Amino acid sequence: MQFRDLEAQYHALQAGIDKGIADVIRGGRYISGPQVGELEQRLAEYVGVKHCVTCGNGTDALQLALMAWGVGPGDAVFVPDFTFFASGEVVAAVGATPVFVDVDSRTFNLDPVKLEEAVVSVLKRGHLNPAAVVVVDLFGLPADYDSIRPICEKYQIKLLEDGAQGFGGSIGSRRVCSFGDISTTSFFPAKPLGCYGDGGAIFTDDDDWASLLRSFAVHGKGSFKYDNVRIGMNSRLDTLQAAVLLAKLDTFVLEEIDAVNQVARWYDDMLSGCEYLLPLIPEGFTSSFAQYTIQLEENVDRACLQERLRSEGIPTMVYYPKPMHEQKAFANGSSVSFDCSVTERLCSTVLSLPMGPYVSKEDVSRVAAELHSCLRETVCHG
Repeated sequence: MQFRDLEAQYHALQAGIDKGIADVIRGGRYISGPQVGELEQRLAEYVGVKHCVTCGNGTDALQLALMAWGVGPGDAVFVPDFTFFASGEVVAAVGATPVFVDVDSRTFNLDPVKLEEAVVSVLKRGHLNPAAVVVVDLFGLPADYDSIRPICEKYQIKLLEDGAQGFGGSIGSRRVCSFGDISTTSFFPAKPLGCYGDGGAIFTDDDDWASLLRSFAVHGKGSFKYDNVRIGMNSRLDTLQAAVLLAKLDTFVLEEIDAVNQVARWYDDMLSGCEYLLPLIPEGFTSSFAQYTIQLEENVDRACLQERLRSEGIPTMVYYPKPMHEQKAFANGSSVSFDCSVTERLCSTVLSLPMGPYVSKEDVSRVAAELHSCLRETVCHG
C-alpha cells in the first residue's frame, strides 16, 4: 500500500501524460512553451480569478507574493504555528518577522480569534507593522475566510492564501486560491494536483500585482528579458511540468476531488465511534484531502503505533511533529509567538493515513482494521 499512490494515477492517465511529454520534446520549447500559457489560462478559469502566474514551486509562489507587496524588514506577517516550514520561511527570507498564531483544534487551520489577539498584541508593542497574514488551507480544507477576511480589513492587513494543500477545495461555490488578495499553490507531486517535479502558481485579480509577479519571477525583467528593472529571482514552471498538469487537470476536476471525498467518507464510517478524533469538515466546505489526519489520544505511543502499522504494510506520516515556533531556524529573536498550546498538542497526537483518489474501499477497510487492532492492545499505550 502506498501513502499517496502516484503510480496508480500514472497508469490511469498514462496515455495523456505520455502524449503531453512527447509533444513538448517534439516542440523543443522546454522553458515558457505554449503549454505554460494554456495551463495558466485554464487554472485561472477553474479558480475563478483574473490572473494565474506559474512559477518554480509553491515556496517561491509565497515569496513572490510578499515581494510584490513590498513586505520586508519591520513588517510582521502572521503565520499558523501548525503548518509546513515554507509558510514561515518565506517571511524571514524577505526580512520580515513571522508571528506564529495558534490553530483551531478540529480544523487544524488558523484560529481567527487567536489571529486578532496576535494583531492587537503586535500593535500594542509598537515595534512591528502588521503587514500580512499567511492563511494555510491545511490538509485540503479551506480556512475560515468569512471570519479571517473582516480581521484583515479591520487592521488593513493583506491576506495571502497558501493553498498548497488545499487546491480543489471549496467553500460553497468559491474555490481555494480565490480567497486571498493573492493566493498560491504548489504542484509538488504528492499534492492534490501534482506534477512530476516542482512547480507552483500564484493567483490574483489585481493587474498591477500580476505584472509585478511576472517580473519578479524572471530576474526582475522589464519590457523584455534583458531589461532588468528590479531584483527578482529565477522561478519559472518548465514546459514539461505544464504538460503533465494539463494531462491531469480534467480528471482532477471531474473525478479526483469526488473520489478523495468518497475515500474520506469510507474512513469516517469505518473509524467512527473510536478513541480518536476524525477530521472535521464544516458545513458548506469541501476538502481536497491532501491528507486524512486523525488525532490520537495523548496516552498513545504514536511511534510504536506507526511501527506496528508499518510491519503490516501500512504507511503513515506525521504532519507536523514540531511547532513552527520551536524550529531552530526561528530562534534568537527572529520570530514572535504567543500561546500555541493547541499546536503543541496536535504535534504530539496527529497521524495521517494513506489517502488519495486511487485508494480503494478494501484499502480503507484494511487500514481501519489494523488501526483498531493496534489501539486495542496495550503495547502502544503509555
